[in-house]
Amino acid sequence: MRFENAYFVTGTAYAGKSTLVKGLAEKHGGILCPENYHDALLPGLSPAEFPCLCYTRDLEDWHDFIRRSPEDYEAWYDGVSEECERLELQILEKLDKQGKPIFVDTNIATQTLKSVAAPGHVLILLADPEISVRRFFERPDREKQFLYRLIMDEPDPERAMENYRQGLKRIHSPERYARFRKAGFPVLLRDEDRSAEETLVLAEACFGLERKEETKDGRGGADSELGLRSGMEQDDDGTEAL
Repeated sequence: MRFENAYFVTGTAYAGKSTLVKGLAEKHGGILCPENYHDALLPGLSPAEFPCLCYTRDLEDWHDFIRRSPEDYEAWYDGVSEECERLELQILEKLDKQGKPIFVDTNIATQTLKSVAAPGHVLILLADPEISVRRFFERPDREKQFLYRLIMDEPDPERAMENYRQGLKRIHSPERYARFRKAGFPVLLRDEDRSAEETLVLAEACFGLERKEETKDGRGGADSELGLRSGMEQDDDGTEAL
């Protein structure tokens, strides 16, 4: 199975994945698969087959969610990622047949992406692990603010917050960050001085989208290819980082 029309963006929290895939879909008239797009399949899932996803779907008291140990939180997080991958592959198999570009904020593991993504169709966005943890609750999305309110409702909010942050540190560890850096795909590092539009342009270059537009317009792509290369640096293992 290979998705010729899908463009995958993966990486760490607070790296700009959601903003990027939305911008790409809007600019290129593509299909948007935002964060947690697999939630559309949640109602029909079996707890026996998808225990981690069904844990939150069927949870009666969400205080239990934030009270778990950091180790339990990490194990649940990894389980969710594996289950989400299975659902994403089901959804993308249908969407890819439509022939339109698909821009995906994905949970699919980098190892799996090597076999299902077309060449040049994966980009990794990374924020410093400390930023991913420290600024986790600064984002205005509903889910994170809901969790923040639950933590503040605890008898000892400071202790509850520290417990939750320890879980966040486990899933945003330097080791996980390093695995992304060495996955073999282009990497775009978070830069506070770079605008969302500038990030979009860099992503288009990585995906070759600007070259496709040039082909439509009858223009050559050699200069833009040289410009992209000059804007890249490399890790010690040869992985390109923008």
